Amino acid sequence: MSDDEARQELAAVAASLRAYLEWQESTGATGVPRMPRSPSSPITRYRAPEALQHAEPQQLLAEQTTIPTPVTFARVASPAPSTTSSSTTSSSTTTSVPARSLPVIAKEVSGCVKCRLSESRTNTVFSRGSAEAKLCFVGEAPGADEDERGLPFVGRAGQLLDRMILAMGLDPEKDVYICNIIKCRPPNNRRPEPDEIATCIPYLHEQLSIVDPKAIVALGNTAVGALLGTTLGITKVRGQWKLYRGKIPVMPTYHPSYLLRPGPQQATAKKQAWDDLQAVMRELGLEPKKRRQPE
Repeated sequence: MSDDEARQELAAVAASLRAYLEWQESTGATGVPRMPRSPSSPITRYRAPEALQHAEPQQLLAEQTTIPTPVTFARVASPAPSTTSSSTTSSSTTTSVPARSLPVIAKEVSGCVKCRLSESRTNTVFSRGSAEAKLCFVGEAPGADEDERGLPFVGRAGQLLDRMILAMGLDPEKDVYICNIIKCRPPNNRRPEPDEIATCIPYLHEQLSIVDPKAIVALGNTAVGALLGTTLGITKVRGQWKLYRGKIPVMPTYHPSYLLRPGPQQATAKKQAWDDLQAVMRELGLEPKKRRQPE
């Protein structure tokens, strides 16, 4: 064989190989098919279509050659489980842990001693309202009245909150869910410490994941900071929609206790808080009330 003939044959082999690899790519196959080690091996051997097996090199080199649609090759199936295996095999299947119910979480909260606030409390304060509600109000922590009764927002600030909810055309017990960042009263109604918030807020996250409200109203600096992870004061963020965990709209507004403080800012703050609640109503598809803010 002359050198020219050898080069031509080598070129034909290379072209044939290139065409074969292009065909492999079109089928989605990757790598080089391996032959089974023995006739009893479960590995399935890949075969090229008949048209490619018998094609002449010149045919494969032609630019307009149409490569036939490849046949579908069977995949190697996983071995079937033994019929003699013990029942422990099926029990090893990984299953997702179901979410805890609100009563179960509330019971755990009632006996929680994870932080120092448990040492001075009378009662833990979990929630009130409806777990089916589309709207959730989240405050800071229980006060003296809440600590005594074991319910959130039942003192003077809570009475104002109820009037605000009623002014929205909603029932405080049936149409909203009310809770706090902290479940125990801080001594002398002081602001919760960062470590106390970090210890207690997982309970709130569980509550909100179960209730799954369509919107949240965050009342005051502590609630806004804990829910949104911000250090901005309430005057900088109120009235602006934010997102809790990237999915639930949050409206930051003033805490009712702030609205009860005497001072020149009270009338303006109440109007702003009412404007914020009107925005919440629009978000929920409720008809805004054409009346002045609750007193």
